[in-house]
Amino acid sequence: MNQKLLKLENLLRFHTVFRQLHSLGQRRILAQWNHVFSSAYPVWTAQLCIRPWQTDPLIGAALSQYRLLVTKKEERSQKSQLLSTKSKKEVEVWIGMTIEELARAMEKDIVSLPSGEKVTFLDTPGHAAFSAMRARGAQVTDIVVLVVAADDGVMKQTVESIQHAKDAQVPIVLAINKCDKAEADPEKVKKELLAYDVVCEDYGGDVQAVHVSALTGDNLMALAEATIALAEILELKADPTGPVEGTVIESFTDKGRGPVTTAIIQRGTLRKGSILVAGKSWAKVRLMFDENGKIIHEACPSTPVGIVGWRDLPSAGDEILEVESEPRARAVVDWRKYELEQEKNKEDLKVIEEKRKEHQEAHQKAREKYSNMHWKERSFLKYQEKKEQKSSKSKEKEERDSHVLPVIIKGDVDGSVEAIVNIMHTYDASHECELELVHFGVGDVSENDVNLAETFRGVIYGFNVNAGNVIQKSAAKKGVKIKLHKIIYRLIEDLQEELSSRLPCILEEHPIGEASILATFSVTEGKKKVPVAGCRVQKGQLEKQKKFKLIRNGDVIWKGSLTSLKHHKDDISVIKTGMDCGLSLSEEKIEFQVGDEIVCYEEKEVPAKTSWDPGF
Repeated sequence: MNQKLLKLENLLRFHTVFRQLHSLGQRRILAQWNHVFSSAYPVWTAQLCIRPWQTDPLIGAALSQYRLLVTKKEERSQKSQLLSTKSKKEVEVWIGMTIEELARAMEKDIVSLPSGEKVTFLDTPGHAAFSAMRARGAQVTDIVVLVVAADDGVMKQTVESIQHAKDAQVPIVLAINKCDKAEADPEKVKKELLAYDVVCEDYGGDVQAVHVSALTGDNLMALAEATIALAEILELKADPTGPVEGTVIESFTDKGRGPVTTAIIQRGTLRKGSILVAGKSWAKVRLMFDENGKIIHEACPSTPVGIVGWRDLPSAGDEILEVESEPRARAVVDWRKYELEQEKNKEDLKVIEEKRKEHQEAHQKAREKYSNMHWKERSFLKYQEKKEQKSSKSKEKEERDSHVLPVIIKGDVDGSVEAIVNIMHTYDASHECELELVHFGVGDVSENDVNLAETFRGVIYGFNVNAGNVIQKSAAKKGVKIKLHKIIYRLIEDLQEELSSRLPCILEEHPIGEASILATFSVTEGKKKVPVAGCRVQKGQLEKQKKFKLIRNGDVIWKGSLTSLKHHKDDISVIKTGMDCGLSLSEEKIEFQVGDEIVCYEEKEVPAKTSWDPGF
């Protein structure tokens, strides 16, 4: 009896905790959904300032049990709504859309976050090509919102994202998307994730799972609540004082502003005039603007900001640090450049040493070869070898030019160029045609790019960039191809077609007719006996001018042409289906057997296709 009363008391205590957590979650709904801009794709992240996170076991268990009950209630209510209404409401979403506009479109109510709190969402593309981008996103963010399609299940890139989150020691909130579809199976997704140590609350784990629909907007607010609740439990905080620390999310060149970076501030407060260092570049902040292009005067932790004032263009993923003065920034950048140069020199020295050893070995072999020869004989042999080397080098150069595709890549932002270059690194068909990356960079196609492409006989690929009329005319005059695209997948498809065009055509056999051998005999021509096959055409027709092959037991034992094709005693050029004929082959040593098949075919040249599969 005492044990039952104790259990009842514990249940009442948990119930009180559930109600308190629920009221806390209801008061603090997402109010600010900052869009971190990029001209290549929209970007969102749950960036909540980086700090080591801890959880209270009692609160964690209570929250887990509470969300399990709430989720079941929501599922029951959603099922009843779906049964009662068949129509779906579509919500229009656009780049730069604020959370207030989204809430109005969805006919939802929102309440402001407490002052000083901010949530920024950074979206990384889900395609396999953007692996490096997802890895950077996991390192920058504090909470990973893992989106998995309810109808597709766990994909390769999903597993990769889970691994990135584990490597960065970042907690996960699971968003199961496309739950509005009839074939959606969220439970299947949860079970598949168990194999990768992602255990949802339904199965006794600590990963919150929210069933959402991006199309209809269902449960998007619940996803925001889950993210904020986890952030509050982890007590994620950042220091707004002290030197600025941040990460470059994206970088690009603006015609009017010069090098521009999109960054997330993780510590300190960024202000106009601050001196920053990132990678091999430094900046004195001249201008800052938010995701909507509005000029701002300071950026606190967890704030996405555009920074103008860079001397050179940093790379996406570079760490931003504030220094006290411009001389200090120059010294840091010079030291970093010096270190990189020293590393490059070491690599070059290794290559030079290997080449020197090869040259010494070849020279030693040549001395041993000519040591016992007379000088006249030695001179003649050397002259012959040089002559052969020249002819072989010219042939090798011609073959190399036809089997090599030099490429120049230009993109609008650093992240886009990185993704394209990473896709090119998966190229594995060098035995067919070599893919040579001559140069890559950020910005519009320039005259230098055209000159470089002319020198290497290459092709310029541009993503989300322009090539002016003057540049295009110059390229046409020099015979340089400039291919511009707005979609990365289309650019890669174009690259595949260009690689295929460099391959030699392949010969395909197209059958014209088939005949079976019914009898064999020989005919005397002069002093020779020529074997003759008596055939009947089973399909199509036999044409004397075409090529033929002899098949026995499924194996081709001969290919070539006919010396004669007769119908009765008359020479004929075409034998049609159902007619009998006698034929002899150009090779007299081949013996016919009853039951063999004769196939008449023609060869056609077909453009070859590269075997490279970039993964989409």
